[in-house]
Amino acid sequence: MTASVLYDAPGPAARRRTMISSIVAGVIILAVVVVVALRLAAQGQFTADRWGPLFNPFHQYFAAIWTLLGNALVATLLAAAVTLVLSLVIGTAFTVTRVTANKYYRWLVVGVIEFLRGVPVVIAIFFASRVLPEFGVSLPIFWYLVIGLTAYNSVIIAEIIRAGIASLPRGQAEAGYSVGLTRWQVLSSILLPQAFRVMLPALISQLVVIVKDTSLGFIISYEEFVRTANIIIQTTRNPIQTYLVVALIFIVVNFALGKLAEYVERRSSRARKTAAAPADPTLVDTGAAGGG
Repeated sequence: MTASVLYDAPGPAARRRTMISSIVAGVIILAVVVVVALRLAAQGQFTADRWGPLFNPFHQYFAAIWTLLGNALVATLLAAAVTLVLSLVIGTAFTVTRVTANKYYRWLVVGVIEFLRGVPVVIAIFFASRVLPEFGVSLPIFWYLVIGLTAYNSVIIAEIIRAGIASLPRGQAEAGYSVGLTRWQVLSSILLPQAFRVMLPALISQLVVIVKDTSLGFIISYEEFVRTANIIIQTTRNPIQTYLVVALIFIVVNFALGKLAEYVERRSSRARKTAAAPADPTLVDTGAAGGG
């Protein structure tokens, strides 16, 4: 029986081959996991001395380690939050400038956006920390990281917002112009609010990227999460365990942000469907009867 136009439901032979392939792949993966576990056990990676500093509350380093990790996590999330706010403001300014710019200087705006999009994030951070002091701009390390991240993510957010504006029906802007609104009034009152709502899940997903990119702060000695983990490893000598904990915390944070994006997308879709639903005919009839 055909499942769709482009996909036929597998027959008995295909299902049997798929099951055999899945079993073989599962056995291979299990064998690799067992071999890795045995090698790690032979090297003493499962001993209490390796895991105790991170999971044993009575270990002498437990409180100090989690205090350092907690402070580093706060520093990481703070840098990500400030970067997101600045990127939204600057990215929106880039979008408005690009949309409203005259053709004679629009190339300049597009050139700046494309240049910043092509610069690697690590280069932007390093450039901010090395070049700005040469011009007499002395800032805390935190701000060099934020400036580098903002330089890259602001143009990405600008493209996200521009895509949101481009996805709106042309009649939205034409209706605004027809009642005498200026281009800026149409953008600020009609297009931008809808573009933010449409692209909000993508904006939240970009926050996940920003959170992960804060780990690049180690190149300028910013005390973020990964650099703090490296400092802890120098004392505890347990890189596998420490990096595993750091990875799990990053996964939890990014998973929560991803779920937030899904929740916002569902709410936005529900709100659009509610707004597009027709009025209750009984209420219309009642009003009509009363008017008669």
